Amino acid sequence: MRETLFKDHFWHTDLISTAGYDSISQHMNDGRKNCKEFEDFLKERAAVEERYGKDLLGLSRKKPCGQTELNTLKRALDVFKAQVESVGQSHIQLAQVLREEAKKMEDFREKQKFYRKKIELIMDAIHKNRNLQYKRTLEAKRLYEQRCRDKDEAEQAVHRSTSLVTPKQQEKLFVKLAQTKTALEDSDRMYQMNIAAVEKVREEWQSEHIKACEFFENQEWERITYFRNALWLHVNQLSQGCVKNDECYEDVRKSLEMCSVEKDIECFVNVHKTGTLRPTPVTYENYYNTQKCAAPGRNPAPAPGMGRRPPLPVPSGSGDPEYSTVDGYSLIQHH
Repeated sequence: MRETLFKDHFWHTDLISTAGYDSISQHMNDGRKNCKEFEDFLKERAAVEERYGKDLLGLSRKKPCGQTELNTLKRALDVFKAQVESVGQSHIQLAQVLREEAKKMEDFREKQKFYRKKIELIMDAIHKNRNLQYKRTLEAKRLYEQRCRDKDEAEQAVHRSTSLVTPKQQEKLFVKLAQTKTALEDSDRMYQMNIAAVEKVREEWQSEHIKACEFFENQEWERITYFRNALWLHVNQLSQGCVKNDECYEDVRKSLEMCSVEKDIECFVNVHKTGTLRPTPVTYENYYNTQKCAAPGRNPAPAPGMGRRPPLPVPSGSGDPEYSTVDGYSLIQHH
């Protein structure tokens, strides 16, 4: 059983004071505000998760990432992009879950507000009635005290005038004294009635105040418990999201373990190879020998004993335009 209770700690010696009730009421309003702030936080976090998820989807679907890779690394990249898309989807799903949790918090907050409003209306009415009755009682007391003073003054006037006034004046003083006594009796009776009435109102108010304290304490107990559990659930949801993301990334790691550099190089060679024969060395070809082989009427086949290329023609002299006739070619300079 709890030892610290609202009903034992929110009173005041002044009958018409609402300090205790106001303190509880302010705390309840602050609690409702705190729930609203957490609700708004969840909505904002949902928006962040949704934007991030959509950005990941766009990144995975639109942004190339090693699109010309081959074989095992290509398969690993395909798994990577697919898992990035899965992570994006999980963030979008988390955003929807967070919006649902925010709606639950809003419903809880509004439910507490609805039931608390009933208590507040009751307390407002009883405070108003208590204050009005207390005011009437104070007025009755003021009138009663005034009648007491009037009666005392009338008695003193009678005593002072015993030997100083005429019998007729004395009679008037006795009549006035009687009137003040009657007025005193009426005001005394009215004062006592108001005292009884205000005491009844005080007892009713105390009873309702205790009920209100118990109600508010139960609501606060419920609110803190709900808030704590909602926050606990929220961080669990975030943790689950991280676990799902890590599972996606684990699939990528497994695909990378299957990646073989040797196989990828072999695949590239097999798919894109252009041949195994290398180009032969570039040799010198004599222009004139080429023309001789191409002359009409000559047998392109080499004569017996002519397997080797004949020596190149040698000019007769440096800068001499006269060339020797070589293999049937006459090189004549025309003037």
